[in-house]
Amino acid sequence: MVVITLQRKKCIGCNYCVEVAPQQFQMSKKDGKSVLLKSVDSKGFFTLKSHNYSILEACEAASKACPVKIITVKETN
Repeated sequence: MVVITLQRKKCIGCNYCVEVAPQQFQMSKKDGKSVLLKSVDSKGFFTLKSHNYSILEACEAASKACPVKIITVKETN
């Protein structure tokens, strides 16, 4: 399973995650911050759990591209 987490409150709206992984990230028209699509919010941590390993590479690239390091990507069994 792939687990992606976004700390949305700390987002600076640089748009790098959307450029690298547009299938998983989008910019909000309301506040200009990143949105992790199909995620669940828990106290400001937006988490997506997926069995689709095809998103792993793009999400890892988004995590590395993020200048404020608010995206984490993990693989679990």
